[in-house]
Amino acid sequence: MSAPADERIESVLQETRMFPPPADFAAQANISSEEQYQAMCQKAKDDPAGFWGEMAENLDWFKTWDTVLEGDMPETKWFSGGQINASYNCLDRHLKTWRKNKAAIIWEGEPGDTRTLTYQELHREVCKFANVLKKLGVETGDRVTLYMPMIPELAIAMLACARIGATHSIIFGGFSADAIADRNNDAQSKVVITADGGWRRGKEIALKQNVDTSLEKSSSVEKVVVVNRVGCDVEMVPDRDYWWHELMDDVSADCPATPLDSEHPLFILYTSGSTGKPKGVMHSTGGYMLGAMLTTNWVFDLKEEDTYWCTADIGWITGHSYIVYGPLANGTTTLMYEGAPNWPDEGRFWEIVEKYQVNIFYTAPTAIRAFIKWGDEFPNRYDLSSLRLLGTVGEPINPEAWMWYHKVIGREKCPIVDTWWQTETGGIMLSPLPGITSTTPGSCTRPLPGVVPDIVNETGESQPENSGGLLVMTQPWPHMLRTLYGDHDRFIETYFSKIDGCYFAGDGARRDDNGYYWVMGRVDDVLNVSGHRLSTMEIESALVSHPEVAEAAVVGFPHDLKGEGICCFVTLKSGNGSDELLKELTQHVRGQIGAIATPDQIRFAAAVPKTRSGKIMRRLLRDIAAGRESAGDTTTLEDRSVLEKLMAKEDSE
Repeated sequence: MSAPADERIESVLQETRMFPPPADFAAQANISSEEQYQAMCQKAKDDPAGFWGEMAENLDWFKTWDTVLEGDMPETKWFSGGQINASYNCLDRHLKTWRKNKAAIIWEGEPGDTRTLTYQELHREVCKFANVLKKLGVETGDRVTLYMPMIPELAIAMLACARIGATHSIIFGGFSADAIADRNNDAQSKVVITADGGWRRGKEIALKQNVDTSLEKSSSVEKVVVVNRVGCDVEMVPDRDYWWHELMDDVSADCPATPLDSEHPLFILYTSGSTGKPKGVMHSTGGYMLGAMLTTNWVFDLKEEDTYWCTADIGWITGHSYIVYGPLANGTTTLMYEGAPNWPDEGRFWEIVEKYQVNIFYTAPTAIRAFIKWGDEFPNRYDLSSLRLLGTVGEPINPEAWMWYHKVIGREKCPIVDTWWQTETGGIMLSPLPGITSTTPGSCTRPLPGVVPDIVNETGESQPENSGGLLVMTQPWPHMLRTLYGDHDRFIETYFSKIDGCYFAGDGARRDDNGYYWVMGRVDDVLNVSGHRLSTMEIESALVSHPEVAEAAVVGFPHDLKGEGICCFVTLKSGNGSDELLKELTQHVRGQIGAIATPDQIRFAAAVPKTRSGKIMRRLLRDIAAGRESAGDTTTLEDRSVLEKLMAKEDSE
């Protein structure tokens, strides 16, 4: 059932706890006063060209731009006439300073092997591999696929592509051969860079083998470069396949960065569509780099001595922006970890925090809920006193998980930056600024300077405070996507056709009395129950606040009486569930939200289907709840057996 155009998404989650920034943190913060924040926001709104032009002076340009901003959404260009290089901004400019001998990347492999690369050493490796790419025939404008584990060579290959103006397309190392072929064909990639394999929970993950299979269906690929990571036997095809280490032995370490137009495509990153082929989100060089650098500095309050760890995989946008480009552009020490958070046991992340004295820790709500399920004894084994700032990314975080993170990991002394953004936005859009923003569990608080959001209804009218609606961006920003590769019509239809003149994010949200934003999840996930439009995220938060629940996913299903019924998939901290617990959870939701949100079904599940970046695939759960065959793109599904078990359980009931 679709709702009338003037109906609002009802927000029923009430959260009033507030946590001001610790005084000692606020005193040294990069953005340290409310007046400074308000002045930046006002200038960006009134004079975007002036604001972003001033901000862009923080990057190194080979040629200054002629015009800061041309055009309106969706057809915008930033820093036209300017020439820049992302690799230069991440590496070369630091070599002129004391940072040349500072650790750029600290890496730990899952088996425990480690490497540290200073800025000078990383620069040398990047220049050498850039010359390898040239030797293989890669030219400015060519596309290069990277299908690799979380090893330093992945960051080196990214920066080498950027150095010569080759557009990289990174595919997460868990994807299938068919998914690689689809992405290679869409991008018309010329070269694939991979490894023999990688490590995951103590097992070798075959990568080269998947690439070989994919190349039977992707004819544009001419050469394959293979990193010897795990030492397994792989087939090397003569005149097509080359070992990384052999190619690197025979090239110069001198490779000047190529000056590129500001709008030159830096990378394509594929994100799944609800139907049909994945979408190739394309980002520019100048605008994207500016967004990645500024947001990393503002949100994470970077200091020269910080060791910063974002736990994402570089195969996702979070890894692009907040493991590689953002931190390195700021001259930060960024930590990379290859493996699983629970190998060899559930304390691995906290062991790494203690070992490297990590100061800033950025992870996903899904991971936090897993930590809660595993138990406090694991983080409590380790000294986490080096942490000064915590972050969360990927989906709205429920208040109970936020409070656990605050108490158990942050020891009630670390501000938490709950960040909202997307592959398409390129960088963080809504987030607390840790030196000035009082945080509330579950809210991403306010827009960053230069971000001008609104909450509107289906006809584009702004909604009053505490009314749910569609989250839109009313003003362009430099790090927004430029197109969907090879399909500009789909780009306009997907992001700019719903609300005239605005970028529509696909998420529902509300703005409270403090001007804080509460993202309520995908609009696709809003339920229409007896004429009330309810956010699934809020019902999930109510369920997870029960002491026996580790995770919950809520979806709608066709209901003869209500239009849509509420179906809850619940994963417990332990045990298999019972009729008694089912009744208790039903009453718990009623008590937390009210009778309007009473679940029609609660199904206990050992796990729920997630993407490889940790987001719950509610679309598939909707199919199961409705008793229909799952359709659409499932290439991002992490573990197909989870879906199969749920479907088998459905068939047996």
